[in-house]
Amino acid sequence: MTSHAQVLVYGAAGHTGRFVVDELMSRGVAPVLAGRDARALDTMGGRFAGLDRRVFALTEDRLPSRLHEVGVVINCAGPFLDTALPLASAAVTAGAHYLDVTAEQPAVWQLYESLDAPSRAAGVSVVPAMAFYGGLADLMVSAALAEASRPFECSVEIAVALDSWHPTAGTRTTGARNTAPRRRIREGRLAVLGGHGAREQWSFPAPFGAQPVTELTFSEVPTTHRHLDVQDLTSYITTAPLAQLRDPSTPQPVAADASGPSGQQFVLDVAVIVDGHLRRSSAAGRDIYASTGPLVVEGAVRLLHGQGLESGAIAPGEAFDATHLLHALDRHPLGPTMTGIGPAFEEAASRPVSGGARP
Repeated sequence: MTSHAQVLVYGAAGHTGRFVVDELMSRGVAPVLAGRDARALDTMGGRFAGLDRRVFALTEDRLPSRLHEVGVVINCAGPFLDTALPLASAAVTAGAHYLDVTAEQPAVWQLYESLDAPSRAAGVSVVPAMAFYGGLADLMVSAALAEASRPFECSVEIAVALDSWHPTAGTRTTGARNTAPRRRIREGRLAVLGGHGAREQWSFPAPFGAQPVTELTFSEVPTTHRHLDVQDLTSYITTAPLAQLRDPSTPQPVAADASGPSGQQFVLDVAVIVDGHLRRSSAAGRDIYASTGPLVVEGAVRLLHGQGLESGAIAPGEAFDATHLLHALDRHPLGPTMTGIGPAFEEAASRPVSGGARP
C-alpha cells in the first residue's frame, strides 16, 4: 500500500465528483472532499457531513502541503487544461498517485510531457483520462492486445453510441476552453482531425443497431499513442447527440431514480485488427458521467493497495492489468456490461479497420 491511505477528490461537489465520492464510500474508503468553492462543498451534507474537507485554489504556492496524508488524488475539476498540471505536480511532490477524468487531449499530453520523469523518480503513477472517454477505450484496446505477439502493428476503430447527451455545466465550460485542434493517429503518427471529421455508419450491438456516426476524437488518442503500436486510430460518435451537446438550451442530466445516474444509455464499441485478425469488444451501460465513478475508483483503489503496474505519467492500460480491471467493472452494479473482453481474436479481418466504419 501507499504510505498514506486517504483518497482526495478534487471537484468533489461537481456532477462527476459526487459519483466518485459515492463509489469510494461504497468501498469503505472515506474520501477527503476538496475543491475551489467552500459553498459548493457545504452542499454535501447528510452522510458526507463527517468527511474531511479542504478548500484550496490550484494557484497556491504551497499546494503540495494541501495533500498531506493523501495517497491518491482524483481530479474531477475541469477544465483540465487549467487544473491537471498544477494538481498532478503537487501530487507528485507530495508522493501521491494522481488520476483524473479528462477527455481533453491537450491536458493528457501536458501531463505525459511534464511529469513522466518526476513521477518515475517519485515512484508514483500519474494516470490522466481514467474515465468513460479515453480510459475505457484504452483499457479495451489494451485487453485485446494482451497476448498479441510482439512486435505488432494494429489498427483501431472506436465508436460511441449515445441515445442522448445532456451535458453538465462542467462539460460546457471545458468545451469552450478546449479549442485546440483534435488529433487522430495515421500511419503511426499524430495527425490533425480536420473539420467535423468524416461521416459514416456503424453497426452497434443492441439496443442501437446501425447508426450514423461522425468522426470525433477524445483522450483515447494520446492514451493509446502513449503505449501501443497503433498505426491507425479512428473514433466515431453517433451524430444525433452532438446536436444536443451543441444546443445551449439542452438541460443538464437529471437522475432517473434514487441510484443517481440519468437514464442515458450508451455503447462503446472497439474494433482492433492485429496480425490480420479482428477483435471486437463492447461496453454497454447507463450514464457516461456515472459510469466514470466505478472506473476511476477501481484504479484509485488498486494504486492505494500497491496494485499498479508501473510508475510514471502513463496510460490506463499501462497502469493496470486491463483485462482484470474490465472484468471487475463488468461485475459492478453500476459498471458497464462488457462483451468480448480478452485477447482471443474472433474472426479474420476482411479489410483494414481504418477504411471506414463497419456496416
